[in-house]
Amino acid sequence: MANNQSGMHSNKKSRKLFWGMFAPLLFITIAAGAFFYYVTNQLLKSYMNNQLKFSVEKLRSSIVESMEPIILNIDNFVSFAADYNDEKPLQQLLNVFSDKLDEYVSMLYYAPVTKISDGGHFINNIGWQAPEGFEPCERFWFKEAANNQGKSTYSTPYIDANTGDLCVSISQAVYDSSKKLKGVIGSDILLNSLVSEINEIQISNNAKLNIITTDGFFLTNEDSSKVMSANWFDETSYSGDKTQWLNGETKTYLDSTHYYAVCKIGKAPWFIVVEGPVKDFRSRLSNITVGFELMLIVFSIVVSIFNINTTKKLRKAEQGLAEQLFEDAQSLVVSAKENAATAQDQSAAVKEIVATMEDNTALSEDISQRIKDVSEVAVKTNTTVFEGVSFIEANMKQLEEIAATNISTIEGIKTLGEKIENIWGIVSIINSVADQAKIIAFNAELEANNTNSSGKNFHIVANEIRRLADGIIESTKEIKNKITEIQESSDDLILTSENGTDKIQSGVENAKNLETRFESIRNASEITAESAQKITTTIQQQTAASEQILVTLKQIASGVSNFTMATDYISKAAENLKLVATELSDSTQSDDDDQDADDDYTDSDDEEE
Repeated sequence: MANNQSGMHSNKKSRKLFWGMFAPLLFITIAAGAFFYYVTNQLLKSYMNNQLKFSVEKLRSSIVESMEPIILNIDNFVSFAADYNDEKPLQQLLNVFSDKLDEYVSMLYYAPVTKISDGGHFINNIGWQAPEGFEPCERFWFKEAANNQGKSTYSTPYIDANTGDLCVSISQAVYDSSKKLKGVIGSDILLNSLVSEINEIQISNNAKLNIITTDGFFLTNEDSSKVMSANWFDETSYSGDKTQWLNGETKTYLDSTHYYAVCKIGKAPWFIVVEGPVKDFRSRLSNITVGFELMLIVFSIVVSIFNINTTKKLRKAEQGLAEQLFEDAQSLVVSAKENAATAQDQSAAVKEIVATMEDNTALSEDISQRIKDVSEVAVKTNTTVFEGVSFIEANMKQLEEIAATNISTIEGIKTLGEKIENIWGIVSIINSVADQAKIIAFNAELEANNTNSSGKNFHIVANEIRRLADGIIESTKEIKNKITEIQESSDDLILTSENGTDKIQSGVENAKNLETRFESIRNASEITAESAQKITTTIQQQTAASEQILVTLKQIASGVSNFTMATDYISKAAENLKLVATELSDSTQSDDDDQDADDDYTDSDDEEE
């Protein structure tokens, strides 16, 4: 009994495992089969519509192609017969055109408007003799063609007098050059030939193909009694729009059980209609679908059995995998915690570095600002020194001009002294002239004393001359004194000017030395300004680099924070993985315990027996 219970328990677990594997595959199989059936059904409808259109178009083309020579010969006869009135040439012409006709045509014939009883005739290509009382102009084909103004006319079916079979006639009126009716040419077409043409087209095993008129009456039918007596719309199960079914367009129609198609035959007032059961097309589809479903079911069973065996093998390996997973999860938890602690330490160190770099950046910015101020002062000093050098250069030019002017003055004084020397000669000449005048006045006075009263006036003149000469001599003395004073002053002025020139020259030398020193100061200030600018640029670059380093360190700090968060997340995930491994190990252990219990139970039953 224990063995029975163990077997029932094992069978129950096997069935549960089997249906757990088989049910999803069975559902997928059914869904795939339904989808396959739907898609195939849609493809079948499209195929049936295309096949029906192709078949009726092929049948229409075949019938039109067979009837085209008949219509063409009738048109040619109409063109030639307009020029002939005698029976003999018309008979020959009719024979020529009838040679080109095939088995569709029972007879080609022509009848003038004159009745046979009034001397008319009826000619044909087979030598058929009209019976007594036969009047062509009273026939339907003649009257319809005469009233149709030269167009082809198609008659209703009737019994062919030559063959005894059903036929239809195609007729056309013949006119002379003045458009006056001369007669009618016609041709009888055997309907049996059309039926044979139709039967050659195989749409499906149970398809029905017929030719009907615009009113729906049968022109062809397996039951000849239904020709022109039964209507296709009364015989068919077509449930579509019957008012638009025969509008001249090629159409197809499908319902749940039957298919239908219609096509107009050229210019004739006839239509090809086709109908048949859909199962003719669907039988093959059903076989394919059923085979496909059976294959899917068998495949599902095989896959389920394979999955059961594979699952049993996997269950045996799950416990070892769970234990290994538990150990790995335990190691992962420890590593994650260690990484978290390290990441926190690194995060604190990076934050300290960031704070230090921020202070360094602020200090660099302050140094940059101070160096910038020094650079501005150096630039201003350079400008001031440059202006001072300019003033010294201008002063040197003025001193040089003064020295040159002083030298010119000395030269002018020396020239004036030379000219004063020349004045001494003139004064000497004047003194000599005055002495001579004085001597002359003395002589004149002596002479005047020796004369009488007439020499008295001469004596006065002589006194005046002597007085003038004395005055000139006194004046020349004064001039000499003045010239002597001028010469002494000129000599003093020359000495003074020469001393001033020496001092001016010394000032020029001092100014040149001062210019050289200012030039050195200016060069130094320029170098200082350039150095200050370079230092400013370097400090700015250093500041930018520090800022970039600061940004990078902040990113590193953010990355370390993210890494710390990720490490915490990994630690939590490792804990969860550890729990999963524990649950998996417990689950597999419980399954093994159940299996061991079943085995122990079985062994105990065996021992009792």
